[in-house]
Amino acid sequence: MSDFDAIDSLLDAVGPEAELPPCQVRRELRERARLSKAQVARALGVSPSTLSGWESGRDPAGEIRTKYAYLLDGLNTKLATETATETEAAPAAERPLTSDTAATVTPSSSPDPGQDEDGDDVELLVVPEPCVLCGRPAGQRVAGFAQHLAPADCQPTATGAPAAAPAPPAEQPTAQTPKAPLCTARPVRATERSKGPARHAFQEPSGPVGLIREAVQGVLAEHRGDVDAATAALLKRAIPDAMRLLDETRKGARYDVIAHPWIPDILKKQTARGADQIWEARPKWTRHELPPGRHEVTALDINGAYLSALKTHLPLGQLEHSTGLAHDRRRSGVHLITPPEWEHEAVLPNPIGQRDEPGPLWVTEPTLRLLLRLSGPKHQLCAPPQIHESYTSGATENLLEKFRIALKDARDTAIEQGDTVTLEYVKAMYSKFVSTMGESNYNRELYRPDWMHLIRSQAFANLWLKALKAHDEGLAVVRAMGTDELHVIGDWRRVFAEGRGVTEVKVKDTYAAGTDAGEHAGEGE
Repeated sequence: MSDFDAIDSLLDAVGPEAELPPCQVRRELRERARLSKAQVARALGVSPSTLSGWESGRDPAGEIRTKYAYLLDGLNTKLATETATETEAAPAAERPLTSDTAATVTPSSSPDPGQDEDGDDVELLVVPEPCVLCGRPAGQRVAGFAQHLAPADCQPTATGAPAAAPAPPAEQPTAQTPKAPLCTARPVRATERSKGPARHAFQEPSGPVGLIREAVQGVLAEHRGDVDAATAALLKRAIPDAMRLLDETRKGARYDVIAHPWIPDILKKQTARGADQIWEARPKWTRHELPPGRHEVTALDINGAYLSALKTHLPLGQLEHSTGLAHDRRRSGVHLITPPEWEHEAVLPNPIGQRDEPGPLWVTEPTLRLLLRLSGPKHQLCAPPQIHESYTSGATENLLEKFRIALKDARDTAIEQGDTVTLEYVKAMYSKFVSTMGESNYNRELYRPDWMHLIRSQAFANLWLKALKAHDEGLAVVRAMGTDELHVIGDWRRVFAEGRGVTEVKVKDTYAAGTDAGEHAGEGE
C-alpha cells in the first residue's frame, strides 16, 4: 500500500459524528421506555452519573457516542411504532386530537399540561389510573406518576392494598390515548410527591453498605482468602466502586448530580503539570515559641478527615459569576477575596494557611465561611474578608450525606470486626473519590474540580477549628499540618474523645519540647 493509499484509508475511516437528539429528548426516551439510568449505563459500559451528564447537556464522543446514538434511535423508532399501532387500533374517540377534531372536544376530556405547586409536570388522564400513593383511581399524572393532587382525595384503602381502577363498561374501549414518542423534558428537580414505586424498581436489594460488603466478599473469594491480594485488588477498583456507591446513594434524591458542568477558567489548570488558581488554605504551621519549661507534646491524628469533609456546602449546578461584597449562604462556590490581617500567628495558625504573597486570592466556600465566622461577634479574631467577585450556584450541605454515611457505617463495622481489608478499601474509596474528581485520567465519570477544592478546604477548616477548640480549652497548640495532624501540650483527653471513630482522635506520637530541653517547637519527633 502506498503512502497515499494509507492516507485515503485513514480518511475513509473518519466520518461525521453520530447525531444525538437534544438532551431533554434523551431523558424522555429513556423514561418513556421505562428504563432506569442503571440499566442504560450498564448496557453502554458507563456509570449512571455519566449518563446523567449526557441527559443534562454533555455529549459523549467517539465510539460511545455512536452506541448511545444507536440506542436512542432504536428507542425512538420502537416507541413511534408502538404509538402508531395503538393509534390505528383505537376508535376515533380515543385517537390523538387533530386540528379538525380538537374544536369539538371539551377541555375536560383533553390533556391539559400544567404544573403543580412544586413545579412538576401535571397531565390530565383520559382514563383514570391507580394512584401510586393510595391505589385509588386518579385523573392526573404528576412527574410521570398517576396520583391525586388534592390531599383529601388521596386516601388509602381499608386493607392498605392499592385499589384497582374501576373497570370500564363493556361497550367502551380500554386503550389509553397514546403519547408521541418525543416529549418535552420534565424539570431536573424531583420532589417527594414524585417518588413512587417505579423509582425504586431498579434499586440494588443490598443497599449502599451491602455493595461494599459484597465487593469485599467477592474479591476475597476470588483470591481464596488471601488478604494482601484481595486488598490490592480492591484498591485498584476503588474509584469505579465509589462512583457506583454514589449512584446507589443518589437514588430517589431531590437533586440530580451534574457530573460535567461548565467550569470557569480559574478552576482549570494553567499548564499541563500546573495548578489552577484556587487557594485551599492548607494548614502548615508550627508554633515558634513555646511556654517556658519542658513539655510533653502529643501529636494527635484526626480520623477520617476527608470522610467528614464530605459534609460541606456543594454547588448543585453550573457556577454563575457575580460581583460585590454580599455573601449568600444559600449558595456555594469560589470567591476572590482580600483576606484580613491575622494577628494571632504566635498561638494559632492563619485560617488561610501559609501564604507568601499578599493581596487578593481565590478561596473556596469553606475558607470564606470560616473567615466570616471568625470575624463575627462570637470570636472577633479578625476583620471580615473583602469579597470582590464570586462563581457560585445554589447549594446544599447534604448532597453527599448518604454517600458519607454509607462509607462511615462500613468503616465503623470494619473497625469493630477487625476487618483490615474493608477498612483499607473504604479509605481508598473516599480519598480517591475526592482526589480524582478534578482533571484526572483515573475518573472520567465525574468532573467537578470545584467540589474537589471545596471538600479539601472543608477538611482543612475542620482541622483549624479543632486547633481553635484546643486553644480555647487551655491547651497550647504546637503544630497544625494538612488535614489530620494536630500537636498540643496539655490534657487533651478532657477536650477530645479518644478512639478510631470519625468524631474521635488517636495518638500518633509523643515527644518532649521546650527551652529546658534545648529544643524548638516541633522538634524531637
